[in-house]
Amino acid sequence: MLQQPIFQRFLRGLTIVLLLALLGLLTRPVEAPAWQAVKAGQPEMNLEAIEGALGQGLVIGVLGGFRAILADFLWIRTNTIWERRDRPQLDAMVRLVTTLDPRPDFFWINGSRMIAYDVPNWRIREEGGYDAVPEARQRVIDLEQAERAFELIDEALAFHPENAKLYLEKGQIYLNRLKDNINAAKWFLLASEQKDAPFFAARIYAELLRREGQDAEAYEFLKQLHRELPDTPFAQKDVILERIRELEKTLEIPVWERYR
Repeated sequence: MLQQPIFQRFLRGLTIVLLLALLGLLTRPVEAPAWQAVKAGQPEMNLEAIEGALGQGLVIGVLGGFRAILADFLWIRTNTIWERRDRPQLDAMVRLVTTLDPRPDFFWINGSRMIAYDVPNWRIREEGGYDAVPEARQRVIDLEQAERAFELIDEALAFHPENAKLYLEKGQIYLNRLKDNINAAKWFLLASEQKDAPFFAARIYAELLRREGQDAEAYEFLKQLHRELPDTPFAQKDVILERIRELEKTLEIPVWERYR
């Protein structure tokens, strides 16, 4: 008597599994072209139109817990667009991913790197390459793309105001792409002031001061930095002390006034 209900439940479960499998086989011819159509139209998703009608907060609220999964999926798609060097679609997808899930700094940082470093190279090659494009024009392209990257990072800072990596990213774009030591120094200093700042941020700031001939400012900064840093190998206080000694020679600081 006890075995009969168990057997009935088993048959019922088996029947459901077989029906689902049959349904899957029947819908497969329809599923494949439908999925291809979705994928083909995916890059053309117009987030601004959706936000204009519903508002960004409502869009994310409707997605709920699925937004992180969807953002991850779309980031894979973003890399495919990046490989194709499709500039308009890349801008749209980076914005879409960061809007869907603004929490990971990974999306913001790597999106800004694509925009600031890769896209200028694509544009210059499209116009004939580095040998053919005048340096003044290359500079204009670099500035335009850097500004777009800065806008993205500024949006990221609204969500992550104490994330040192975002400040560093802006400083590195100024330093490596625009060759602008003065503005780079400002952002490395801001990065060094965040709670999660790596030790090297402050050292780079001081080095940039030295490159700009601000040796006295670098000297005072490094002395204060050496006092405040913990006695740990990662802080590299010995390296900082060496730079202090170099600056003392450069500035011709008398022996009795040197840092102790």
